[in-house]
Amino acid sequence: MAANNNNDLNTLHPHITPMSTYLKVAGALFALTFLTVIAHHFNAQLGAMAAPVAFIIALVKATFVILWFMHLKDDTNINRAVFASGFFFLALLFFICALDIATRMPEISPL
Repeated sequence: MAANNNNDLNTLHPHITPMSTYLKVAGALFALTFLTVIAHHFNAQLGAMAAPVAFIIALVKATFVILWFMHLKDDTNINRAVFASGFFFLALLFFICALDIATRMPEISPL
């Protein structure tokens, strides 16, 4: 058998993150979840800003999960580009759907 070469690109290198970091991130996720609940209770006061506030909180929570729990923070630039392109096309899909809904003409029934 060949000796394990540490310079081999196919060897797995575990990401060693302290447990305290995971607990801090988990605490931040719980705090953001409570912030989401609080924002929901002020839905009427937020008015048109209710949805953007909820989306921004969700975006921050997703960023924490992707960076620390999915280890993208310690990963290569190509994997970061793949994740970023996925979110870019998701944002493009949301934009096109919102544009379609905003530009619809009301239909008048001929009956």
